[in-house]
Amino acid sequence: MQNKRIIALKKGGPEVLQLSEEPMPEPRAGEVWMKIWATGVAFADTFMREGYYPGVSHPVTPGYDIVGAVDKLGEGVTALQPGQTALALTVTGGYAQYLCLPADSLVPFQQELDPAEAVSIVLNYLTAWQMMHRFANVAEGDRILVHGAAGGVGTALLQLGQLAGLELYGTASKSKHDIVSDLGATPIDYKASDFVKKVKEWTKDGVDAVFDPIGGKHLQRSYYTLKSGGRLVSYGFSSVMTAGRPKLNKFLLEFLRMPRFSPVKLMNSNKAVAGYMIQALAEKRRDWYQKDLTTLIDLLAQKKIQPIVAERIPLAEAARAHELLNKSAVVGKIVLMCNQ
Repeated sequence: MQNKRIIALKKGGPEVLQLSEEPMPEPRAGEVWMKIWATGVAFADTFMREGYYPGVSHPVTPGYDIVGAVDKLGEGVTALQPGQTALALTVTGGYAQYLCLPADSLVPFQQELDPAEAVSIVLNYLTAWQMMHRFANVAEGDRILVHGAAGGVGTALLQLGQLAGLELYGTASKSKHDIVSDLGATPIDYKASDFVKKVKEWTKDGVDAVFDPIGGKHLQRSYYTLKSGGRLVSYGFSSVMTAGRPKLNKFLLEFLRMPRFSPVKLMNSNKAVAGYMIQALAEKRRDWYQKDLTTLIDLLAQKKIQPIVAERIPLAEAARAHELLNKSAVVGKIVLMCNQ
């Protein structure tokens, strides 16, 4: 029996993603061998494919998050059992039928959940939950601005914002305004209007928190939407994309344009700026990772959140999934089904 996985042997566009068949992996001490049901497709995967993701080199199998069943235990693993279902933040390797993972990276669950919806909570909803509740510390009645409001993390922020009783604003292209409105937010067409002016016009004094996956000089404009005591959370760098692909020259330009927030200025304005990276936080605060994912699993099981699955695509068609992501042609999360 062979293990099928997607591998990018070299840097490039979606066409470099190829299906490979290899011998089955064997778990080492402290690991488990997972049968993967579904894995998410994320912008981070495109950065890996193109060779721009820190600490990741080629050849690489992308795949930031997975859901599946424990198939085999490595030596010393006692907290899990074969057949047990679990979620994991993998960072790499998820585009496969089977994968060996450290046992402590798994969050097991017993509820019967749709695999495509379940995998959506690992990267997208965990990111949204931690930014809102661990970093921005939102409270009922707060106003928030969500950039990329129709995307995977954006829709998660809006759903969780509704649960928290927040007043929501979201930037998105005009064609996606209906979904933003359906999720309880006031949509802003970032192409046709100045979102800073719109926010100030509607709120008078600004928002309590803004979540920015764009980065670069865009952070300065996001900062201007904050009221006194507001928090800006930066969690991405999509401003370096051209036609859906990151470009080195644009990365350098946007890095130079990135605002340098002076501590004195922040004190005088009573505002805060934070950066968020899920991988680093999951490694350093494993207690938050386990607790927050468990909370989200329960919310999904209770149908208090409902991830928007844009498309369910067979593993072998990973290149097509990346093409759709590059074109921003979908609303919500693209999911690869790995064992169909």
